[in-house]
Amino acid sequence: MKRTTGTEEALMAAAAAAKPMTRSDVTEMVVMARLKKGLSWAKIAKAIGQSKEWTTAALLGQMQMTKEQAEKAGKLLGLPADAVLLLQIVPYKGSLPSAVPTDPLIYRWYEIVMIYGTTIKELIHEEFGDGIMSAIDFKMDISREPDPKGDRVKVMLSGKYLPYKTY
Repeated sequence: MKRTTGTEEALMAAAAAAKPMTRSDVTEMVVMARLKKGLSWAKIAKAIGQSKEWTTAALLGQMQMTKEQAEKAGKLLGLPADAVLLLQIVPYKGSLPSAVPTDPLIYRWYEIVMIYGTTIKELIHEEFGDGIMSAIDFKMDISREPDPKGDRVKVMLSGKYLPYKTY
């Protein structure tokens, strides 16, 4: 029987303890690769052929990429094959770690919904009836709007109206 050295034993133990890559591991890899390569989300989106909003959501783990899109992202960002594969799986959606977000920018969106959510709901129901705005058949555009008092963030959300059915 061949004896193993301490180094070989450590390597075998590490290999046995290695866990498979997760989608959150891929997100961390994407964020780091983007920073190291100095790429903007818009530049990545252009290379993939989708909007910056959808591409960012996909690379942060909230959308499923096609094989072609994932391969383009993988090549551009230098991702391993397992990461490219994981970009193609249906994600577990919802990326906020807590009920009330603590990041100031995300919290402001939460605040918008807390303050204006009932108004948005009432106005959608008044205009369309009893139903919801889809987050599946959905478009978003984020842009800068120049303003003499300071530039503004312009966010356009457009979702298909889905009426509730009676049965």
